[in-house]
Amino acid sequence: MNINAPPKRIGIMGGTFDPLHYGHLVAAEMARHEFALEKVIFIPTGNPPHKVGRRVTSPGDRYEMVKRAVRDNRFFEVSDLEILREGYSYTVDTLKDMHELYPQHELYFITGADAFREIFTWREVQSVLSLSHFIGASRPGFDPHEFLEELKRDYPEFLPHMHLFDVPALAISSTDIRSRVKEGKPIRYLLPESVRLYIEEADLYRA
Repeated sequence: MNINAPPKRIGIMGGTFDPLHYGHLVAAEMARHEFALEKVIFIPTGNPPHKVGRRVTSPGDRYEMVKRAVRDNRFFEVSDLEILREGYSYTVDTLKDMHELYPQHELYFITGADAFREIFTWREVQSVLSLSHFIGASRPGFDPHEFLEELKRDYPEFLPHMHLFDVPALAISSTDIRSRVKEGKPIRYLLPESVRLYIEEADLYRA
Protein backbone atom coordinates (compact mmCIF):
# COMPACT_ATOMS: atom_id res chain seq x y z
CA MET A 1 0.00 0.00 0.00
CA ASN A 2 1.36 3.42 -0.98
CA ILE A 3 0.96 5.70 2.04
CA ASN A 4 1.77 8.70 -0.16
CA ALA A 5 -1.00 8.00 -2.65
CA PRO A 6 -3.57 10.83 -2.87
CA PRO A 7 -6.95 10.07 -1.29
CA LYS A 8 -9.71 8.84 -3.53
CA ARG A 9 -12.43 11.32 -4.37
CA ILE A 10 -16.19 10.82 -4.54
CA GLY A 11 -18.50 13.34 -6.16
CA ILE A 12 -21.92 13.97 -4.63
CA MET A 13 -24.57 15.76 -6.63
CA GLY A 14 -27.51 16.75 -4.49
CA GLY A 15 -30.64 18.43 -5.73
CA THR A 16 -34.38 18.25 -6.08
CA PHE A 17 -34.01 17.02 -9.70
CA ASP A 18 -37.58 18.00 -10.53
CA PRO A 19 -36.79 16.98 -13.23
CA LEU A 20 -33.14 16.15 -13.83
CA HIS A 21 -31.89 17.58 -17.14
CA TYR A 22 -28.77 17.75 -19.30
CA GLY A 23 -27.38 20.68 -17.33
CA HIS A 24 -27.10 18.43 -14.26
CA LEU A 25 -25.51 15.61 -16.25
CA VAL A 26 -23.00 17.85 -18.04
CA ALA A 27 -22.01 19.50 -14.74
CA ALA A 28 -21.48 16.10 -13.09
CA GLU A 29 -19.41 14.74 -15.98
CA MET A 30 -17.28 17.88 -16.25
CA ALA A 31 -16.68 17.88 -12.49
CA ARG A 32 -15.78 14.18 -12.56
CA HIS A 33 -13.12 14.83 -15.16
CA GLU A 34 -11.87 18.17 -13.81
CA PHE A 35 -11.45 16.97 -10.21
CA ALA A 36 -10.49 13.33 -10.90
CA LEU A 37 -13.55 11.92 -9.13
CA GLU A 38 -13.84 8.15 -8.88
CA LYS A 39 -17.59 8.45 -9.45
CA VAL A 40 -20.50 10.82 -8.94
CA ILE A 41 -23.43 9.82 -6.74
CA PHE A 42 -26.70 11.64 -7.41
CA ILE A 43 -28.76 12.08 -4.25
CA PRO A 44 -32.32 13.35 -4.85
CA THR A 45 -33.55 15.45 -1.95
CA GLY A 46 -36.18 13.74 0.16
CA ASN A 47 -38.03 16.57 1.91
CA PRO A 48 -36.25 19.83 0.97
CA PRO A 49 -36.67 22.55 3.65
CA HIS A 50 -36.05 25.33 1.08
CA LYS A 51 -39.05 24.18 -0.99
CA VAL A 52 -41.66 24.52 1.77
CA GLY A 53 -44.89 25.88 0.31
CA ARG A 54 -44.01 24.79 -3.23
CA ARG A 55 -45.37 21.65 -4.81
CA VAL A 56 -42.56 19.14 -5.32
CA THR A 57 -42.92 15.93 -7.33
CA SER A 58 -42.94 12.78 -5.18
CA PRO A 59 -39.52 11.43 -4.11
CA GLY A 60 -40.25 8.14 -5.88
CA ASP A 61 -40.87 9.82 -9.23
CA ARG A 62 -37.78 12.03 -8.92
CA TYR A 63 -35.62 9.06 -7.91
CA GLU A 64 -36.87 7.06 -10.90
CA MET A 65 -36.10 9.90 -13.32
CA VAL A 66 -32.54 10.19 -12.02
CA LYS A 67 -32.06 6.42 -12.12
CA ARG A 68 -33.14 6.28 -15.75
CA ALA A 69 -30.96 9.25 -16.70
CA VAL A 70 -27.68 7.95 -15.24
CA ARG A 71 -27.88 4.24 -16.00
CA ASP A 72 -25.76 4.43 -19.18
CA ASN A 73 -22.79 6.10 -17.43
CA ARG A 74 -20.67 3.65 -15.40
CA PHE A 75 -19.26 6.53 -13.35
CA PHE A 76 -22.71 7.70 -12.20
CA GLU A 77 -24.84 6.22 -9.43
CA VAL A 78 -28.07 7.24 -7.68
CA SER A 79 -28.71 6.97 -3.96
CA ASP A 80 -32.00 6.98 -2.03
CA LEU A 81 -30.22 8.10 1.16
CA GLU A 82 -32.23 11.30 1.60
CA ILE A 83 -35.48 9.85 0.31
CA LEU A 84 -35.44 7.20 3.04
CA ARG A 85 -34.54 9.66 5.80
CA GLU A 86 -37.46 10.98 7.85
CA GLY A 87 -37.93 14.72 8.27
CA TYR A 88 -36.25 17.48 6.29
CA SER A 89 -33.20 16.76 4.14
CA TYR A 90 -30.15 18.68 5.32
CA THR A 91 -26.79 18.56 3.54
CA VAL A 92 -24.88 18.27 6.81
CA ASP A 93 -26.65 14.98 7.64
CA THR A 94 -26.03 13.61 4.15
CA LEU A 95 -22.32 14.46 4.29
CA LYS A 96 -21.96 12.76 7.67
CA ASP A 97 -23.68 9.65 6.30
CA MET A 98 -21.45 9.66 3.21
CA HIS A 99 -18.33 9.90 5.37
CA GLU A 100 -19.45 6.76 7.18
CA LEU A 101 -20.01 4.97 3.86
CA TYR A 102 -16.74 6.21 2.31
CA PRO A 103 -14.32 6.82 5.21
CA GLN A 104 -11.23 6.64 2.96
CA HIS A 105 -12.50 9.16 0.40
CA GLU A 106 -12.56 12.92 0.09
CA LEU A 107 -16.05 14.23 -0.70
CA TYR A 108 -16.75 16.77 -3.45
CA PHE A 109 -20.28 18.18 -3.32
CA ILE A 110 -21.43 19.45 -6.72
CA THR A 111 -24.15 22.08 -6.84
CA GLY A 112 -25.39 24.94 -8.98
CA ALA A 113 -23.87 28.37 -8.45
CA ASP A 114 -27.14 29.78 -7.08
CA ALA A 115 -27.20 27.19 -4.28
CA PHE A 116 -23.45 27.63 -3.87
CA ARG A 117 -24.00 31.31 -3.17
CA GLU A 118 -26.54 30.48 -0.43
CA ILE A 119 -24.28 28.06 1.42
CA PHE A 120 -23.90 30.43 4.38
CA THR A 121 -27.62 29.98 5.12
CA TRP A 122 -27.35 26.18 5.31
CA ARG A 123 -27.82 24.33 8.58
CA GLU A 124 -24.55 23.90 10.56
CA VAL A 125 -22.61 25.67 7.84
CA GLN A 126 -19.23 25.30 9.59
CA SER A 127 -19.67 21.53 9.80
CA VAL A 128 -20.83 21.45 6.16
CA LEU A 129 -17.72 23.32 5.01
CA SER A 130 -15.42 21.04 7.01
CA LEU A 131 -16.95 17.80 5.70
CA SER A 132 -16.55 18.32 1.96
CA HIS A 133 -15.05 20.26 -0.90
CA PHE A 134 -17.67 22.21 -2.86
CA ILE A 135 -17.86 22.56 -6.63
CA GLY A 136 -20.07 25.38 -7.87
CA ALA A 137 -21.20 24.72 -11.44
CA SER A 138 -22.03 28.15 -12.86
CA ARG A 139 -23.37 29.64 -16.03
CA PRO A 140 -20.81 31.67 -18.02
CA GLY A 141 -20.82 35.23 -16.70
CA PHE A 142 -21.64 34.29 -13.11
CA ASP A 143 -19.88 36.72 -10.74
CA PRO A 144 -18.62 34.99 -7.57
CA HIS A 145 -16.97 38.14 -6.13
CA GLU A 146 -19.48 38.81 -3.34
CA PHE A 147 -19.57 35.17 -2.29
CA LEU A 148 -15.79 34.84 -2.21
CA GLU A 149 -15.43 38.05 -0.20
CA GLU A 150 -17.88 36.72 2.41
CA LEU A 151 -16.00 33.43 2.49
CA LYS A 152 -12.64 35.16 3.01
CA ARG A 153 -14.10 37.29 5.80
CA ASP A 154 -16.03 34.64 7.75
CA TYR A 155 -14.51 31.25 6.84
CA PRO A 156 -11.01 31.87 5.39
CA GLU A 157 -9.80 28.40 6.42
CA PHE A 158 -12.29 26.81 4.01
CA LEU A 159 -11.31 28.86 0.95
CA PRO A 160 -9.24 25.95 -0.49
CA HIS A 161 -12.41 23.78 -0.30
CA MET A 162 -14.31 26.00 -2.77
CA HIS A 163 -14.12 25.52 -6.52
CA LEU A 164 -16.03 27.19 -9.36
CA PHE A 165 -16.23 26.28 -13.04
CA ASP A 166 -18.42 27.26 -16.00
CA VAL A 167 -20.96 24.85 -17.46
CA PRO A 168 -22.65 26.30 -20.58
CA ALA A 169 -25.49 23.73 -20.48
CA LEU A 170 -26.70 25.17 -17.16
CA ALA A 171 -28.80 27.63 -19.14
CA ILE A 172 -31.35 24.78 -18.99
CA SER A 173 -33.50 24.85 -15.85
CA SER A 174 -35.94 22.47 -14.18
CA THR A 175 -38.34 25.36 -13.60
CA ASP A 176 -38.49 26.09 -17.34
CA ILE A 177 -39.00 22.41 -18.17
CA ARG A 178 -41.94 22.15 -15.76
CA SER A 179 -43.47 25.29 -17.27
CA ARG A 180 -43.03 24.00 -20.79
CA VAL A 181 -44.78 20.72 -19.96
CA LYS A 182 -47.65 22.58 -18.31
CA GLU A 183 -48.01 24.80 -21.40
CA GLY A 184 -47.78 21.87 -23.83
CA LYS A 185 -44.43 22.99 -25.27
CA PRO A 186 -41.69 20.53 -26.35
CA ILE A 187 -38.94 19.50 -23.92
CA ARG A 188 -37.13 17.02 -26.18
CA TYR A 189 -33.33 17.56 -26.18
CA LEU A 190 -33.45 19.47 -22.89
CA LEU A 191 -33.21 16.24 -20.90
CA PRO A 192 -32.54 12.54 -21.54
CA GLU A 193 -35.20 10.81 -23.61
CA SER A 194 -35.72 8.27 -20.81
CA VAL A 195 -36.68 11.12 -18.46
CA ARG A 196 -38.94 12.77 -21.03
CA LEU A 197 -40.78 9.49 -21.55
CA TYR A 198 -41.17 8.97 -17.80
CA ILE A 199 -42.69 12.46 -17.46
CA GLU A 200 -45.24 11.45 -20.11
CA GLU A 201 -45.92 8.04 -18.59
CA ALA A 202 -46.39 9.42 -15.06
CA ASP A 203 -48.27 12.49 -16.34
CA LEU A 204 -46.02 14.85 -14.39
CA TYR A 205 -46.16 18.69 -14.37
CA ARG A 206 -49.42 19.03 -16.33
CA ALA A 207 -51.70 19.97 -13.44
